[in-house]
Amino acid sequence: MNSHTPRSRLLRNSRLLRRADAITDAAASVFAERGYHGASTQAIAGVLGMRQASLYYYFASKEAALELVCEKGVDAFVDSAEAIAASAAAPLDKLHALIVSHLAPNETKPDYVRVFINERRYLPEASRRRIARKSRRIERCFEDAIRAGIADGSISADTDVRTVMLAVLGMCNSVINWRAGDRGHTRQLASELSRLVIGGLAPGTSVARSRQ
Repeated sequence: MNSHTPRSRLLRNSRLLRRADAITDAAASVFAERGYHGASTQAIAGVLGMRQASLYYYFASKEAALELVCEKGVDAFVDSAEAIAASAAAPLDKLHALIVSHLAPNETKPDYVRVFINERRYLPEASRRRIARKSRRIERCFEDAIRAGIADGSISADTDVRTVMLAVLGMCNSVINWRAGDRGHTRQLASELSRLVIGGLAPGTSVARSRQ
């Protein structure tokens, strides 16, 4: 929705809010299928069978639509990651839960995830920075779990926290672009990836020793 349509106003009108959500879903679908440069507001309107001009009640431009979709895409990760990070679970349990949580939106919001992962680079700089600040919150959740594992001895002491965080997130983020048959069931895939990550970080493993 554009700057002239605050969400508080839509919240007072459930029909408008449902319409806004449907339009954002349509935008996510078009961007996911065609990419940012191949998408158009006309194509988004066509998914819903509405006039192109009507879209501008909800967002001012294609760029604004992309930012809204990317924001909803990253929000699918942030809230659950921060809840896990704030829990009293052991560090390796947190790391496992973070991986499971990070992959879950691939199943529940695949279009949003694909657009966030693949198309956010096309946002205007100011918008890209706003989305990046949310992405950084996710990174901190993973970093904190890894540091806590180093502190309690469950993760090798010579682990490079940032490198591991980037590697784990890169692995998780790549899944949305795998072939559907390779992705399989999300929870099973998350368990396999978690096993690989946690096994590789254990003190005394070949991965840990390779840095020495």
